[in-house]
Amino acid sequence: MPDAGALREELLKAYPPKTRKKRAKQMIVNDPETPPEIGANTRTIPGIITQRGCTYAGCRGVVMGPIYDLLQITHGPIGCGYYAWLTRRNLSRPTDGRPNFLQYSMSTDMQEEQIIFGGEKKLRQAVREAYDIFKPKAIAILATCPVGLIGDDIHSVAREMKAELGINVLAFSCEGYKGVSQSAGHHIANNGVFKNIIGTNDEPDDAEFTINMLGEYNIGGDAWEIDTLLRKCGIHVTSTLSGDVNYDQVCRAHTVQLNTVMCHRSINYIAEMMEIKYGIPWIKVNFIGADSTAKSLRKIAQYFESQKLKDRVEEVIAQEMAVLRPIREHVTSRCKGKKAAIFVGGSRAHHYQDLFRDIGMEVISAGYEFAHRDDYEGRAILPTIKVDADTRNIEEIHVEADPVRYKPRKTPEQLQALAEGGFTFKDYEGMMKEMRKGDLVIDDISHHEIEKLIEIWKPDIIGSGIKDKYVVEKMGVPCKQLHSYDYGGPYAAFTGAANFYQEIDRMVNTKIWKFVVPPWEKHPQLEASLVHRPKGAQAKADARSLARQTPVAEADPQ
Repeated sequence: MPDAGALREELLKAYPPKTRKKRAKQMIVNDPETPPEIGANTRTIPGIITQRGCTYAGCRGVVMGPIYDLLQITHGPIGCGYYAWLTRRNLSRPTDGRPNFLQYSMSTDMQEEQIIFGGEKKLRQAVREAYDIFKPKAIAILATCPVGLIGDDIHSVAREMKAELGINVLAFSCEGYKGVSQSAGHHIANNGVFKNIIGTNDEPDDAEFTINMLGEYNIGGDAWEIDTLLRKCGIHVTSTLSGDVNYDQVCRAHTVQLNTVMCHRSINYIAEMMEIKYGIPWIKVNFIGADSTAKSLRKIAQYFESQKLKDRVEEVIAQEMAVLRPIREHVTSRCKGKKAAIFVGGSRAHHYQDLFRDIGMEVISAGYEFAHRDDYEGRAILPTIKVDADTRNIEEIHVEADPVRYKPRKTPEQLQALAEGGFTFKDYEGMMKEMRKGDLVIDDISHHEIEKLIEIWKPDIIGSGIKDKYVVEKMGVPCKQLHSYDYGGPYAAFTGAANFYQEIDRMVNTKIWKFVVPPWEKHPQLEASLVHRPKGAQAKADARSLARQTPVAEADPQ
């Protein structure tokens, strides 16, 4: 296998100079001791064939979508609403007879008439109609590109409908073009949820140890596995933003003792704002991978400073590891030394490296779709990040301590004691710190780059999203779809880890892939070159000469 520097140069070789210069900043040969600066959260070069989604996808499809009894109306053409309809397999189990709107795709279905004359009237009609049919507790309006271009004021419509219907109606200006990727939509959704939902119900859950699980979206049932594990330990999850969660749970999210963050990129904004306004500290956790899950459980127990909880956590870890160990050892014997590369989502490209390492596989390259520099290099570099024009498109909320609800969960003395014991808050060090020296880190990988990486490095499996899953598999390499898991999962916690180990074993050790011939091994290959084409009379003469030289096929007597 060539070194990462040589592969990087090979990937860049095909680009024209301007594109090559920009992409070079987004491909880094890793050094975990001093992670180099990487180009991230920058606009995708047109035509490069990216995996990214739009701002609307990040708001509606990721953060807002899984709140199962919040009725959500897409204001825009029907294609945008259809795109966000159950594409991520956010599973839910509504309780107490609550409605479940996840199965519905609700849209104003804007036509040419609304694009020309405005769509606010149709939006009001849609909100009233939805309320009359479903009687929801709250309605969210989500904007798509045409709405921002024609200037429909969805926020004034939301205020009108809130007064008329007597329920919470909130609007999100998440037009698809508003940011460089779906990350902008995450930020907009965080702002809207924080301003309009969190803090509207002060009734806390009756439990000794309460937390929120932020940045967990219950893809394939992941949140259920995490919740089951935490309940075994005696830890209660008040709300999961936003997997298998209802509106009321989000309303009282500010009552917990601790916020835990899974996907740093999509939800760190809410974690930061809740700490300032309500005094809730937050820590980074990872329940993907057996060792990472155990580490996260121990850190939560350490925060609560309860010996009873610490003992129970150790007991649960021992039980779960005893069941998992023989499965892990068997799969490791079959997968050890095989190579993986991961290019997906936000924290998933980081977290899933732990699962591959659990079974002895090497992660040779990884990258995010929509990360910022701190997701790669760690939060320590936040003061050095310059705010660009695209980021300024997103509202920055000024947050202050709530005069009534602000309550520090730990005293200064308790915080000092935790720090002396090695405990840290806001401690995300980023993906590059946990990758090996010399691994290739690629942000916003393109179609060309992933094809050349497979051709040259020949990984045994790729972890990626649905947009390029079948492109990868046509090259003779299995692709573990980590965006919505196809029909697999859960992969979180100890039970999920066992599922993942066994699935990867089946994928990398099946013999079917040797029958797939990748494009670069097919003969003849299509080739082309630039040829000068003469003009005028000379071109006509050349055409007549070519016609005389070309034999005419004889007619088939049949």
